[in-house]
Amino acid sequence: MKKLPPRAENLRRALAQETARIMAEHGIRDFLFAKRKAAECFGVVDGAMLPRNTEIEQALQEYQRLFGGEAHLESLQAQREVALDVMQRLEEFQPRLVGSVLHGTATGHDNVMLHVFADRAESVMFRLLDQSVPFEVGERRTRLNAERVVQQPTIRLEADGQSVEIVVFPVDGIRQSPVSSVDGKPMRRADTNAVSALVAASYGSRKSVLD
Repeated sequence: MKKLPPRAENLRRALAQETARIMAEHGIRDFLFAKRKAAECFGVVDGAMLPRNTEIEQALQEYQRLFGGEAHLESLQAQREVALDVMQRLEEFQPRLVGSVLHGTATGHDNVMLHVFADRAESVMFRLLDQSVPFEVGERRTRLNAERVVQQPTIRLEADGQSVEIVVFPVDGIRQSPVSSVDGKPMRRADTNAVSALVAASYGSRKSVLD
């Protein structure tokens, strides 16, 4: 990417920071929409000046570190604990945590996003019904690679006040992670053991601060 002049680079950084603020404060996860809102605030009409999603993700992490404080950490911990609980309930479907809750950039507006793997979405639904867990079904557009976008069945539920969206993939879908909207690379996925370690590490670090 061509290096911008210092003034343009500073404007681009300011746009990334404003986009991050909009996403954090309003619970927006659509990068392009948030970028356009930030551009309106600065009167920017040149699309070439808009920051990359990776720059916004970095700015969002910095924003939450500076302004999120203990409230952000508590919210993130609650989301990860809910993720772990649901993953343990659906362990037979090899659940994986993805998205902002995994990366640590989630706001209180964000869903906990899980991927599960089954021959039929109904198998996951029957498992939840066996546990008397209410849910709604839907679909989500998922980009598997640069050329292929598919509709995947989804299951939405509420747990301890947190919204959870479960995307159901075929069993062999565990071998190919969808493309991330942030950097265009395969999404990072975390299994139950990894999420359990995240929860335990966060609990331990917060406990040491309070002691």
